[in-house]
Amino acid sequence: MKVLISTSSFGKADSRPLKLCEAKMDVAMNPYGRKLTTEEFIDLTADVDAVIAGVEEITREALEKRPNIKVISRCGVGMDSVDQEACRELGVRLYNTPNAPVDSVAELTVTILLDLLKNVSNMNTAVKSGLWNKMTGFLLKGKKVGIIGCGRIGSKVAQLLTAFGAETAYTDIRDLENGYAFMDKSALIKWADIITIHTSGCEEGDYIIGRQELLEMKEGAFLVNTSRGKFVDEDALYEALKTGRMQGAALDVYGQEPYKGRLCELENVILTPHISSGAKEGRAVMETEAVHNLLEGLGIGHDKSDCI
Repeated sequence: MKVLISTSSFGKADSRPLKLCEAKMDVAMNPYGRKLTTEEFIDLTADVDAVIAGVEEITREALEKRPNIKVISRCGVGMDSVDQEACRELGVRLYNTPNAPVDSVAELTVTILLDLLKNVSNMNTAVKSGLWNKMTGFLLKGKKVGIIGCGRIGSKVAQLLTAFGAETAYTDIRDLENGYAFMDKSALIKWADIITIHTSGCEEGDYIIGRQELLEMKEGAFLVNTSRGKFVDEDALYEALKTGRMQGAALDVYGQEPYKGRLCELENVILTPHISSGAKEGRAVMETEAVHNLLEGLGIGHDKSDCI
């Protein structure tokens, strides 16, 4: 049997998950080093039985053209990039790895938020350029942080922020009764000094933080997004940051990746290249879980203690 591994970073943090997969199947790797287009996905899956998927869109069109695909194993949490209804109708087994990236994403969220508040990256650049430029920043302690989506990752972020003395509240599809304050989205946006996004989906074509939401946020607020690039209107965010209505933003995900847009021009933005699940320990666990899911879906025997 043959598998396409479409996530371009697979095996880079730890080679063992890739070796495990190669021991059981023929493996084809993503040759482009980036997210695949639909056309590239269709081209690369002509002779494969399964896919270990990244964040590329796997559409009904692609699946109908590739009835040879029996299993899709997402290396990550979100499933909105895959047409799940088409998978059900076409008999494609679909898996994800919801637990493995939680700590990595949560820690990266807090890291880039602190960098944003403290101007760490800006001062690092200045010192290395020969400038002794002391910039003032902000405390995380006492800030009101609104979490959009309080599942595994959002809850972990809330836990970490509480340790800093931040006041946290969240919105979700319902009150989860998890010990944190629940608000509807509109109220949360108006209340928070900092908004951080950790939800798994929204209506197609809609933004979770669009132009209207940016206008409703407090003047001088901060935004963090380590969830999905398509959740934020990047053009409206640029305008809010450029005019000073928003104090700053930290992003790890973008509507188009690799990102080369106007936000790169701004000093009050922290940009990282979609690495929130990239901690070596967490990445190895996530990739191993993706391989185990793949083999289970194909009915290939394996030792689940491998690489854990």
